[in-house]
Amino acid sequence: MQVTRQRRSAEKPRFGLPAGRLGRRGTLTATATAVVLAVTAGVGYAQTHQFGTQQVGQATDRGQVISSDQYLAPYGERLVIDNGKIMSSSPSPDGTHLAASVTDGGAALAIVDVKNWKVQQVVGTAASSSPRLSSNSVGQEGPTYSPDGKQLWLGQTDGYTRFTVKPDGTVTDPTQITIPADGAKHALVGEAVFSADGSTVYSAVNGQNRVVAIDAATGAVKRSWAVGNAPRDMVMVGNRLYVSNEGGRPAKSGETTMNSYGTQVPADPKTGATTTGTVSVIDLANPEAAPSSIDVGLHPTALYAKGNALFVTNTADNNVSVIDTRRNKVVQTISTQPWPEAKVGYEPNAVTLTDDGRLLVTLGRANAVAVYRYTSPQEPVGYVGLLPTDYFPAEITTVGKQVLVSHTRGIDARRPTTAGGHATHDTTSSLTRFTLPDDSVIRAQTAKVFQQNGWTAGSVKAAKGKKAKAVPVPQRLGDPSTIKHVFLIVKENRTYDQLFGDMPQGNGDPSVTQFGENVTPNQHALARQFGLYDNTYDIGTNSAEGHNWLMQADDPEYTESSAGEYARSYDTEDDALGHQKSGFLWTGAQAAGKTVRDFGEFQSIESKPAGATWQNLYCDAKNMAATGKPTAYPIKTGSAIPSLNAVSAPGFPMFDTSVPDVYKYEIWKQDFEKNGPANLNMFWLSNDHTGGPASPAAQVADNDLAVGRMVDEISHSKYWKDSAIFVVEDDSQAGLDHVDGHRAPIQIISPWAQHGTVDSHYYSQITMIRTIEQILGIHPMNQKDSAASPMTGAFTRKPDYTPFTALPNRTSLTDGLKTPPSCGVDTPAAQDPKAAAVPSSKVPADKRTLAAQWDAWKSKQHLTGPGAVPDYANPAQMNHLTWYETHAWQKPYPGEKKIYAPGDVPGAYIPSAESDG
Repeated sequence: MQVTRQRRSAEKPRFGLPAGRLGRRGTLTATATAVVLAVTAGVGYAQTHQFGTQQVGQATDRGQVISSDQYLAPYGERLVIDNGKIMSSSPSPDGTHLAASVTDGGAALAIVDVKNWKVQQVVGTAASSSPRLSSNSVGQEGPTYSPDGKQLWLGQTDGYTRFTVKPDGTVTDPTQITIPADGAKHALVGEAVFSADGSTVYSAVNGQNRVVAIDAATGAVKRSWAVGNAPRDMVMVGNRLYVSNEGGRPAKSGETTMNSYGTQVPADPKTGATTTGTVSVIDLANPEAAPSSIDVGLHPTALYAKGNALFVTNTADNNVSVIDTRRNKVVQTISTQPWPEAKVGYEPNAVTLTDDGRLLVTLGRANAVAVYRYTSPQEPVGYVGLLPTDYFPAEITTVGKQVLVSHTRGIDARRPTTAGGHATHDTTSSLTRFTLPDDSVIRAQTAKVFQQNGWTAGSVKAAKGKKAKAVPVPQRLGDPSTIKHVFLIVKENRTYDQLFGDMPQGNGDPSVTQFGENVTPNQHALARQFGLYDNTYDIGTNSAEGHNWLMQADDPEYTESSAGEYARSYDTEDDALGHQKSGFLWTGAQAAGKTVRDFGEFQSIESKPAGATWQNLYCDAKNMAATGKPTAYPIKTGSAIPSLNAVSAPGFPMFDTSVPDVYKYEIWKQDFEKNGPANLNMFWLSNDHTGGPASPAAQVADNDLAVGRMVDEISHSKYWKDSAIFVVEDDSQAGLDHVDGHRAPIQIISPWAQHGTVDSHYYSQITMIRTIEQILGIHPMNQKDSAASPMTGAFTRKPDYTPFTALPNRTSLTDGLKTPPSCGVDTPAAQDPKAAAVPSSKVPADKRTLAAQWDAWKSKQHLTGPGAVPDYANPAQMNHLTWYETHAWQKPYPGEKKIYAPGDVPGAYIPSAESDG
């Protein structure tokens, strides 16, 4: 293979950044929003191609590279929290401590000593935790201290855990305060607010659309008020409680609605996104009265009250409502759009006001704090600029003269867990603190934020009147492309090293390769023919995030903030709260006048006929291929989102590891040969997830064969000359990678793709989506894909029309089945003697008892059938099982010294996606 771009072999990655005071830059003189924007936009910073061949985790002069097309170099002093993601945090009344709810790191609560700037206590379900909890689930808001600082209430799935706070700031004596489920709806509590005397706790019961009053001493629910949909944050002003309702007001008769946790909420008929946002007002002086309602922007999250002003962050609308609490009326709406090129995607999610009148708003997806000068509710604010933060700031508060910011993702997935490599669940969080600088420093830091996000003037250029010459990736949206048909194949969960670590041409580590060439001969052959990309990153931790990054070019704040329990929803295909108002990739294609055809991706409805077992569907696929007859087991599928349901191919299964991918290929093939392709064709080929009836190697081989046959079919058709196929994982959580857990395999397959090359430039899922948008003339959906650079270097203007011929599988597709199919077991062709051996699924005699324990564990993980749930299984356990099975139960997981039973796996504390309830 020829290398098209020189790798910086002398530039070694430097992982992590030390805590400590971060440097300040010089100053710019600007006095108004327009001037600041003009100055920063005119600097000429590059977009995401500014990363060159840098790798995630690498420290550069612009900051640390992370997997979301951004640099990190926060203003102030940093404290890294190696106990997972911070969902929310609150300072103690005396300001000496910060309590943070955490997830994905083995705990539920971290107590930070603010004075000494260190984690003082971590509390969770681990045997070593003192005190020890029964659950690590945490809600979106809190924890909450009592006014005297002697109690701390931690929100969880079914209520709260109440702690006693000791004089040194640590907590003890956990007591469960239960709020009963309402049918299938758990409490999923949001914010808790204490009465002034500490005797009553008011709780926003997010899962039940109500607020309750709880006796702080006994835990008894004393009163309940019905409010809007999905109440989240809450503040008390005098005798009134103000409640932000993420899902807006209750639906009216005849309105278009969509589901959110069993409630039909007002929603857009095309995108399924919510269309209302409200703040409920409860009059505690007249508790019998029904709460009143104030209309605000979409997806209201954080509330902050001071004086006569109540500030509301409207996360989906990218603005802040200012309510005059004397009149309960919105008197000002503050834009939080710092970059003129994109209206949405900054995600304001926390707000506070300093004593000197500066309003601070965290922009979660921009890694920044926006600063405004504030005088009164009615007086328009003055925009000052931006301060850079760590990854996804989610809370902001002041303690004396210091500002404290909590970051959900901190420094990305860099937590040291194993010597074997990195994984996406090696998540960190962080705190930063600083004294707010003067306005000139803030304006100077604004340019830094623009650079770190790749915000450049002219990033989204529309076609001019003059017709341009067709090229593969046009510079302007709407200009002609040589590519008319895009195929987006979404797979599940593999890292680059797991798949391509055995290819010496790329930057791989064969010691952590599990599905090398003898399992994935087609994808290896495709990499040789069409190019190997060894520096590309998936952004999300798991499927809930990954499919959103691909379909929305973002993981909306709702999904980010729900990661502590994932009980309201995991995949948001069937939850209006998880949809951005600017729509999806397919709605953008429709708006651009392009046709769309969907095969399983982002679907949420499936029913299978009796007898549709993996074995029967495998045999049915062979019969379909031989005879051309339709399937004998028609599967019904669909989407809750109207615009997607309208373009979905009937009968193509969604995620279900009990359906072979070669069966899905045959369903698609018949549709393709009858109807031809659309302009945008989307697929979910998910069996490389593993966990189904066949062995892991067999399922990945099944996926590989389906991909190879699909490329073969397209490349031998009349559509090949103007087609491009993009193959991508939704996330890379199911294994290790020596560079970073987010590094994943992608493939770009087209006559117009560079052939026979290795491309080591930094790319991500966002840059790939932007490339598809550029080809089809789709307007970017938000600031993330607006800032992304199309992958123009992956294409050529000199096409090579050589088709691809699928290779036969080397690994038996029926390996590991306990019941063979009626049409016989699969007997693949002989292996390439130069390739690594095919993994054996046979269990050695001395490991059969251990393997039986794993079989019992696996049977409870919702991996197959109509109720299959992506990522239900604990990822640490799932990854260990897959490793053991692909190494014949002979080799410990990388970095470990023994083979573990399910309950003994290090890291098994990571919460599963959903509970059985």
